[in-house]
Amino acid sequence: MESARNLSIVIPVYRSEGSLPAAVAEILTVLGSVIKELILVVDGSPDGSLQICRNLAAQDDRIKFISLRKNFGEHNAVLCGLNFVSAEYVAIMDDDSQHPPAEVLILLDEIKKGFDVVFGSYQTKEHHWFRNLGSAFTNSVASLLMDKPRDLYLSSFKIIRSSLLPDVVNYRGPYPYLDGLLLRITNNLSACTVEHRKREIGSSSYTLRKLVRLWLNMFLNFSALPLRLILVLGFACLILGISLSLAAIAEWCISAQVPHGYTSVFISVLLLSGVQLLCLGVIGEYLGKLFLHHNGTPQWIIKESSFAAK
Repeated sequence: MESARNLSIVIPVYRSEGSLPAAVAEILTVLGSVIKELILVVDGSPDGSLQICRNLAAQDDRIKFISLRKNFGEHNAVLCGLNFVSAEYVAIMDDDSQHPPAEVLILLDEIKKGFDVVFGSYQTKEHHWFRNLGSAFTNSVASLLMDKPRDLYLSSFKIIRSSLLPDVVNYRGPYPYLDGLLLRITNNLSACTVEHRKREIGSSSYTLRKLVRLWLNMFLNFSALPLRLILVLGFACLILGISLSLAAIAEWCISAQVPHGYTSVFISVLLLSGVQLLCLGVIGEYLGKLFLHHNGTPQWIIKESSFAAK
């Protein structure tokens, strides 16, 4: 017989001292009958979020918290929390109340049909246009790099069958991308249309720098396509160079007076130099990430936790 309390919830916490108490209270009210544990992972937040998590954990034994020594990033924090879940299903939610707890029940009903992962697909995405643009770009590139179904939206609001977690948390790279890990483990995926609320308190902590870092993690950690594109680009430049050389020789044979174009030479040098530097940069990113991985760069370091040592 399936246990009624078969759900764990993992919430990465960063700069959310104003929104977290209300978000947790609503989750416990709406999902109290199905929650086994609520895990709050404080990702090096510089505000009072940690103390709020301590207080919440003291008030309800279903609430657990983990405090990381510094800001490792959202995906690292979630991966840390996934190491501690014990229920049959685990939902990933944000700390700003933009994910209505009632929508978790929709995802829970869907995953019980036999799916491994169910993503929340927003009716209307209430993020800033800049964040929405970044998400659209991420989903488009994920379809190209990781064979994601084009009609599937990768959102941070999702529910996962816990039987997948051993393969997920076994990843040891310092820059994880959770959706990439899930996509390489299973293609038994689904999505449900859910509500997305406007943010009432504070603003998103995702900056252009963090979005670029996320994109690089996706590009370089979960696909060799950028290296293949470099090969294609190099081959195209080679064909173009040979073609232009043959054209120049033919023109020289036909006409004794061939104009000398300093501008074309200058542009060619700049173009080829730019291509070479771009290729070296991509290769350098791959080598740098390999170095950090083999150098033992940690995904996360726990400073304080309400869990027993693990």
